[in-house]
Amino acid sequence: MGCGGRATTHHKPGTSHEQATGSVGTLLDAQDPTGHRLREVTAEGAPQVQLAARPDSEDGWNLQLTVKNFRFTPDSAGGAALPGAGHAHLELDGRKLARLYGPWFHLPAAQVPEGTHTLTVRLYADDHTAWAVAGKAIEGTLQLTATAATPGQAGHSHTPPSTPASPSPSPSPSQAPADRTVTITVRDGKVTPAPGRTELRRGERVALRVTSDRADTLHVHGYDKELALPAGQEATLVLTADRTGLFEVETHESRLVLTQLLVR
Repeated sequence: MGCGGRATTHHKPGTSHEQATGSVGTLLDAQDPTGHRLREVTAEGAPQVQLAARPDSEDGWNLQLTVKNFRFTPDSAGGAALPGAGHAHLELDGRKLARLYGPWFHLPAAQVPEGTHTLTVRLYADDHTAWAVAGKAIEGTLQLTATAATPGQAGHSHTPPSTPASPSPSPSPSQAPADRTVTITVRDGKVTPAPGRTELRRGERVALRVTSDRADTLHVHGYDKELALPAGQEATLVLTADRTGLFEVETHESRLVLTQLLVR
């Protein structure tokens, strides 16, 4: 079942974030803005992506990726490139926020400073090369404007336009109380406390409070939840354990398992 129902490492044995071999398209020496090599394919039948945003009634925005000639393949991430398959990266002003394994993603208001920003979503193969046409990475962008507002009610605008969010008294997901809090520190490649299992009852809310000494990305397998980890700053991801099974929580760049969520 892969990420959907059991613990799994994000990369297959023997693979890493380094570009793996693959016979699809042409692997170029050129790189995308984040340092991933381009894998060029012909324009006919090439993957396509468009990005849209709409305000969430509680907090931030819900982003939708509309793809063509492309399918998300979370179970084979880290393997060789397959035609029209892979995942996406979400960037805010050139800074990576998350890796996406599906067409929907919730962007919390707390991750978008006040002002006008450029959101970019870019398509990648399973081996982490960037799909490209005519020497340019395949991506979609939109402008997003966050205005000062009360917590969980960030103002916004974006292109294409949409209906503004209505003020809501409900707390944002990150502010709602959690039934369990797991505090983890990553320093010099070591996880404290040592990785173990966090047992939860289905429906409970868990707060993952992580401090990393280097910039990284937190990923909860099976729930497709990610959180940017700024270097030296505590970051918290709150999620509702609405699926039963055993799910790994790991970091992308350092590839460390932080804990396992055992949901009964």
